[in-house]
Order: sequence, then C-alpha cells, then structure tokens
Amino acid sequence: MTWPLGLAIYFTMWWVVLFAVLPFGVRSQHESGDYAQGTDPGAPVAPRLLIKAAVTTVISAVIFAGLWYFIEF
Repeated sequence: MTWPLGLAIYFTMWWVVLFAVLPFGVRSQHESGDYAQGTDPGAPVAPRLLIKAAVTTVISAVIFAGLWYFIEF
C-alpha cells in the first residue's frame, strides 16, 4: 500500500469512526434540566469534542493497523 493511499484510507476511516463515537456520553439540555436561553433543548450540554477526537484517533489507528497488516501480509 502506498502512503497516499494509506493516508486516504485512514482519513476516511477516521471520519466514519468519529460519527460512530460522537453520540457516546452526550447529555442534552432537556435531560440535564439546564436550558440556555435561545437554544434547542436537544443541544448537548458538554460535547467533549477533544476527548472524542483523541478516542477516534486511537480507534482508527488500531483498525488501520489491522487493515494494513491484512493487506501487506
């Protein structure tokens, strides 16, 4: 596998995993009872995006390593 192809596969995989990880641990304003004036009740209170990006990076790296091993060997 060439490095541009590997980078493209990792990039695509990262976004797919991000969309799978985003809903984990999110509480809406409606669930927490803490409403901010002028916002939707379904808006998240604390989305923790940096933690989710780090978790997505680790999960994607593990999946990519398995895929790379399968393709190369």
